[in-house]
Amino acid sequence: MYEKESFREYLDRLRDKNQLADIREPVDSRHIATLVDQSDKALMFHQVLGYDMPVVSGLIRSSERMAIGMGVERYADIEHRLTNALAKPIQPKYVETSRAREVTRVGDDVDLFDLPVPMSSVLDGGPMITAGITIARDGQGGLNAGIYRYILKERNLTGIDIVTPNNMRALAWKAYEEQRPLPISISIGTHPFEFMASGYRAPAGVDEICIAGGLRGAPTELAMCETIDVPHIADAEIVIEAEILPTGWTWPEGRFGEFTWLMGALHWNPLVRVKAISHRKNPIYYNLHMPWEVAWLMIPTRWSQLRTALKAAGIQVKDINVTLGGIGAWHVIISIKKSAGEGKNALLAALSVSDIKHAVVVDDDIDVYNPIDVEWAIATRVQGDRDVFVISGARTKPLDPSLPVMPAGVVPTGAKVGIDATIPENIPRERYERISYAYADKVKLANYKLQEAAVQAGGRRPQPDQVAALAERILKMIGEKPLYYAQVIDAFPDEPLQAITRAFGKLHADEKLWQDKEGRMCVRGSKFAAIPPGQGGR
Repeated sequence: MYEKESFREYLDRLRDKNQLADIREPVDSRHIATLVDQSDKALMFHQVLGYDMPVVSGLIRSSERMAIGMGVERYADIEHRLTNALAKPIQPKYVETSRAREVTRVGDDVDLFDLPVPMSSVLDGGPMITAGITIARDGQGGLNAGIYRYILKERNLTGIDIVTPNNMRALAWKAYEEQRPLPISISIGTHPFEFMASGYRAPAGVDEICIAGGLRGAPTELAMCETIDVPHIADAEIVIEAEILPTGWTWPEGRFGEFTWLMGALHWNPLVRVKAISHRKNPIYYNLHMPWEVAWLMIPTRWSQLRTALKAAGIQVKDINVTLGGIGAWHVIISIKKSAGEGKNALLAALSVSDIKHAVVVDDDIDVYNPIDVEWAIATRVQGDRDVFVISGARTKPLDPSLPVMPAGVVPTGAKVGIDATIPENIPRERYERISYAYADKVKLANYKLQEAAVQAGGRRPQPDQVAALAERILKMIGEKPLYYAQVIDAFPDEPLQAITRAFGKLHADEKLWQDKEGRMCVRGSKFAAIPPGQGGR
């Protein structure tokens, strides 16, 4: 249905679903980020002071908008679409012409400052391009795509933020060692299909553009750049042709608000020389709003990676919640259908995934999206010395502010924590039987007319002979098999509750009433009766 959908058609669908608002009054580009932060919709600014092109931002800043972009009904359905794309990637299609090349500037005509790149955070080191899909050749005949930041330094000079270990950094490092530039294209204003695929941390040799094709269900169209031997996304609004220079990680960049919701430190990165800028005749500049758009983009990719790792470990998974409070990357709660020992196995599998830092595994009776339910599981099912473990020296993300300060170029390691909040083995299950209100399936408050003043209900005390007869009927019933108190009450729907409770009282006074080991009512001294501790068997 969305195989051929363009970036602009996606914007139209957002408008149709009241998820994109158009602001036609003049706006200062310095105000864009905070206006988007205050909005419950994506915003398109048609008149940005000092620039000739509009700016759109906040496109995937909610689960609803992300689902719209991926062509699914619910945000949770994105995982299935991504899983299919990974299983059935589709090779890109090269086209001769691209609307992104309707206007092209090369050489001295290149001017990055013509782009309406907004400021974002108060402590930013300058305006940064945030929503460009960077494509480079991987040296083995394939392409590598990713999303990186570019701080504007000069008319034709920027820096690329590739501090974190990834495939693009490896390609840039190899070029640096060989003292040659690495050609890259930067496509700005692309469909969420290409954006999500580029944000997926694919292993070396796996082409993210092919994953984008799998998401679309049709090939992503690419066109060749004019000044470098690298393609760009043909549907892009703006394309920057550039080279990562072999300067090494020696130029300051930042600070910048990170996906961690915190201000990042100053980074040291390579320089990027821009050779050409091309765009449509009336281009739209897309600015990724930090940090929320990143979180909603990352969560489905973590779902897919986690489910793959858990499947390989033989774990039956019910549900996975990569939490927004864990910035969509570092925290996961997993519910499983558990066999002995699988709580720990599930944790080991989950902590092997990407940058997952803290993992909690619960039983399938726990709602992973209900923080009270999860905390209750931790409170009632965990013994710290048995169910919490720490793995030291694991690869971690340099942006973690809790890590020690490391010298530039040194990849940090950190700790991963697993919490097994499943019901422990060899613990009686009845300890974990939840409270369930009697008649909850039958009696509904909505069927009662609520009144401000309570009406006093009348009634007479049951007669002794009525109570005695009822007691005999109950005794006969529980003599045949033990029953819970509520089951006995349910067996006498025409008897008033007071009569039943008085009958139980008579059986107790006559020393005929007892309970079995499950807590059900039975006859004292019968084969069902529970034996007090220390009294042995009969």
